[in-house]
Amino acid sequence: MSDSARIVIIGGGVGGASVAYHLTQLGERDVVLLERDELTSGSTFHSAGLVGQLRSDPTLTRMNQYSVELYRSLDAGWTECGGIKLASTPERMEEIRRQIGWARTFGLPLEEISVAEAVELFPLMDPAGVVGAAYLPTDGQVDPSQLCYALAARAREGGAVIRPRTRVLGVSTAGGRVTGVRTDRGDIDCEIVVNCGGMFAAEIGRMAGVRIPIVPMSHQYVVTDAFHDHTGLPTLRDPDLLVYYRQEVQGLVMGGYERTCAPWTAAHNSFDAVPPDFNGRLLTEDWPRFEEISDNSRIRVPAMADVGIRKLINGPEAFTPDNEFCLGETEVRGFFVAAGFCAHGIAGAGGIGRVMAEWIVEGEPGMDVWHMDIRRFGRQYRSPSYTLKRAVENYETYYDIRYPGHERSAGRPLRVSPAYTWHAAHGAVFGEKAGWERVNHYDANANGQQEDERPMGWAGRSWSPAIGAEHRATRTAAGLFDETSFSKIEVTGPGAADLLEWVCDNRVARRVGAVTYTQALNRRGGIECDFTVTRRGEEEFLVVTGTAFGSHDLGWLRKQAARTGAQVRIADVTGQYACFALWGPSARDILSGLTPGPLDFPFMSARELTVGDVPVLALRVTFVGEAGWELYCSSEYGAALWRALWAAGEPYGMVAGGYRAIDSLRLEKGYRVWGADIGPETTPYEAGLGFCVKMDKDFLGKDALDPSPERRLRCVTLRDPRAVALGNEPVRVDGQVVARVTSGGYGYTVRESIAYAYLPVGPGTKVEIEIEGAWVAGTVVEDPLYDPAGARVR
Repeated sequence: MSDSARIVIIGGGVGGASVAYHLTQLGERDVVLLERDELTSGSTFHSAGLVGQLRSDPTLTRMNQYSVELYRSLDAGWTECGGIKLASTPERMEEIRRQIGWARTFGLPLEEISVAEAVELFPLMDPAGVVGAAYLPTDGQVDPSQLCYALAARAREGGAVIRPRTRVLGVSTAGGRVTGVRTDRGDIDCEIVVNCGGMFAAEIGRMAGVRIPIVPMSHQYVVTDAFHDHTGLPTLRDPDLLVYYRQEVQGLVMGGYERTCAPWTAAHNSFDAVPPDFNGRLLTEDWPRFEEISDNSRIRVPAMADVGIRKLINGPEAFTPDNEFCLGETEVRGFFVAAGFCAHGIAGAGGIGRVMAEWIVEGEPGMDVWHMDIRRFGRQYRSPSYTLKRAVENYETYYDIRYPGHERSAGRPLRVSPAYTWHAAHGAVFGEKAGWERVNHYDANANGQQEDERPMGWAGRSWSPAIGAEHRATRTAAGLFDETSFSKIEVTGPGAADLLEWVCDNRVARRVGAVTYTQALNRRGGIECDFTVTRRGEEEFLVVTGTAFGSHDLGWLRKQAARTGAQVRIADVTGQYACFALWGPSARDILSGLTPGPLDFPFMSARELTVGDVPVLALRVTFVGEAGWELYCSSEYGAALWRALWAAGEPYGMVAGGYRAIDSLRLEKGYRVWGADIGPETTPYEAGLGFCVKMDKDFLGKDALDPSPERRLRCVTLRDPRAVALGNEPVRVDGQVVARVTSGGYGYTVRESIAYAYLPVGPGTKVEIEIEGAWVAGTVVEDPLYDPAGARVR
């Protein structure tokens, strides 16, 4: 066996084969794929083979669409039979109608069909209790093993070498990057390793000192004897009954997601330990655990009560804690992962291979895949206990309707602010993000408030009148918000200023005390990060970014530092500091009574103060459109600082508020949110952030920018203020769908339903947005809607 290669792929399942094939498509020839046994012998051979395209996530939908395009060209048993999703409750029908709207934005021909039409397409079903359905004719099914072999054959044709029966024993690293792999057939020096190990991926990661938080879960389905004479049956899903079906010759494959799952080989106090000889094998049949699924299957397909069962397949599938793929480059440079396919890897394999190949060759993915990026998992996922709790909850609620504001419960509380006890005692309703407990709103603030602003439909489900009360108090008096969860990154050292000037599109190496709002761009000009940079010294900078984006932005900065050879130290200091935001017309009066220091420093600057008994760093910034400060202190002072601010603010009518009010306030002000309004596929000029771009300096992504893009992020106000868009709804102009909503909500000061979308048209244009099956009229307007001159923040 060759003792060197540029790229080594570990794992010969459908994921590894797809990555190998797509690498050769991009011109890579020095590629070796290693498989411990035979191709498909992990999870691929026992996969059910359903290929559904539409997901709630736009990127995954596009990846699955590409998969279908690819599978049509392969000799892999592709059957474009279509797919039906049933609604057995009115709530599920609401979800389906929302999904039909999402499908329009991708050009997917998903349509609502009647119950009678569903029966005509799938005559084996009993329509009793079915409320409605949707049908996507381009969905289908594929033979997983044939798919893997077809991709492997394409990879070989492109020059890749595939080595079965080669077990990886170790991954070699030096200086923070991968240098090779050790196998039972010799060592291979390489520049890049791609871990496509499926259920073995976590074990392979540990060889390189990397935590990959996946849990192998027992997943079962049955294959029936032949019992019908129908041909071309579509796939059928009834999520309310937790079941799915697809045709298998003249029988059916039937499976689902039970409410009492069975993790395999992982425990609360130990990592997964898949037996080393578990190749091409299945787990023991577990009929008692399958009973719930079996009983439900007979409700929808009565013949399942009498049909013979040819076999029960019980195969382990690797699940992540959030049901998203685990992709990308790890903290060990050159060590990539493509695993954690959560039982829908067959549908995603084509797209996964393409995204990963682009990531490896170009240095960054061609799509916004942050929600699939391995860097999204914080340090808490190094705990097998936390990982297992989250993965189990995710599996057991796989088919649940995800309403807006849905909060997970497993592993909580974990990360808390120094003021957490105060919040709980004052009626806080908590949400969770990146393991942090964060206040959504305070129930006490709802007292005496009216319900007449409750949004219709889904948007009203997690709504509280407290949100409007907290919003209005911030506009008229003051609001106090706990932002301790915000991610904080220190960049220090002799190369810090030069590195940040290269990474950021705005000028950040300004005077000490300056605060700069900026983006960090990728080579395509897309917004890779969106944060503030505070210069605290000649060689000291503080980067503040969103709660969920700290690990992403930390990784991006470290990656650019490694590329440029910058002499810097980049450290995550999130937990070292509490952060409380005080904003509103009375904010200055409140703070002036607590500090002897002058508060005359201007907007977008910082100063060291004492507030009460606490030393703080005060940043004169805002995310709500009102004057005020973000006050940072060492965590041990946090509780005292909050108490002091609360006591000083109460006489002024200040309220403590939560993140739901912040979101409403920022919508009125037109502030963008990374991961929704902006991201790696949008440029600053498209996003209306051209004011940040300093074209008179060099920075990453500069050459790719177009100051006059065809589309721009526009603000839309809806005619019906109680019709609230939540994201992904289609937007049409003159009857043609041209965009999707990036974010939306209700503005309590302007009393408008607000939505944002990337549109090729300007202010004054009439548009329509589909909300839960109904087209709602709207108008493109100039933004921001509130204080467009920015007088209040200054």
